[in-house]
Amino acid sequence: MGNISSRYSIADTSNRETTPERRTNPASADFDLLFLPPTLLKQCRSLIASFHDMNGFGSLPDMLWKFRLAPLIERNADLRLVLRKASTTRSAKKAKEGFVEIATKLLAIEVLASSFAGWSAMFPREGEIARDIRQRNGFGTHMPLMDFYLHPPKQISTAAIAALAPRAPRSASDTAVFGSPDRQLTQNERASV
Repeated sequence: MGNISSRYSIADTSNRETTPERRTNPASADFDLLFLPPTLLKQCRSLIASFHDMNGFGSLPDMLWKFRLAPLIERNADLRLVLRKASTTRSAKKAKEGFVEIATKLLAIEVLASSFAGWSAMFPREGEIARDIRQRNGFGTHMPLMDFYLHPPKQISTAAIAALAPRAPRSASDTAVFGSPDRQLTQNERASV
């Protein structure tokens, strides 16, 4: 299918301004993704990397194109720069890292915009910004990366939910009620899952 950057012009981002308004204003043609919570980015990256470690990274660039995410990538200076570098590098490792970075940030936007696993309740301002970005770019309620990574054909992946669930410290009373998180499931418990 070719790469995404060959279908869209890539602007030079070396002289761009990073004003506070541009960072948080999705109405601007170019917006920053600095509002994305680092913990969410880390968990999205882990999910994407583990999925593609098992299934291969070769389909990731085409997947971004197939899901019609190129216009959103084009509207963000940082993503354009990462795309240009990932598309033109001779190093497979650098290309993989670039495409994973793009998918990570776009998945994080979808997770915040959809309030998946309570992320926008924890980060309401960031959730509103993510919804505005998606709405402004014509995505509506369709979340292609969440559909791909989190919703297999028959059910929601419990491993994916666990990977994206916010980490909260457990109290002693929670451990008494729910058991230790490190406890292994018995044969009967596995059968009921």
